[in-house]
Amino acid sequence: MFGVICDLLSHEFAKEIKSEFEVSMFGKLNLFLGIQIKQSENIIFISQSKHARYMVKKFDIKGKSHACRPMSTSVKIHSDSISKCLNSTLYRSMIWSILYIIASRLDIAFNVGVYARFQSTPKESHLIAIKRILKYL
Repeated sequence: MFGVICDLLSHEFAKEIKSEFEVSMFGKLNLFLGIQIKQSENIIFISQSKHARYMVKKFDIKGKSHACRPMSTSVKIHSDSISKCLNSTLYRSMIWSILYIIASRLDIAFNVGVYARFQSTPKESHLIAIKRILKYL
């Protein structure tokens, strides 16, 4: 009974969506807005590994080193008046790219939020921290 109701609701939903948007329905969902989706009977797994690899390449994160934590526990987070200023456009681009990944990686949400505060006047120390988050991914 429950399966029949789910099928009816999903067909009704698909009909409504098709009336508003251009949509194609080809079986199970594999990709949605850049999020890879794998489904089995009991679980749905989402991943954005392609986007993470794209970011590492786009922002030229060199080296094979990986960070075991997205944020250093020994560094104090502040506005850093000592370090030199950076190109805020690059910094914002990095922040927004990483914010998109939060959909599937909630473990970095707090860290990205902390460094997103410094978008107006980013310093070199903030860029190093953002690169660390990218290495963590």
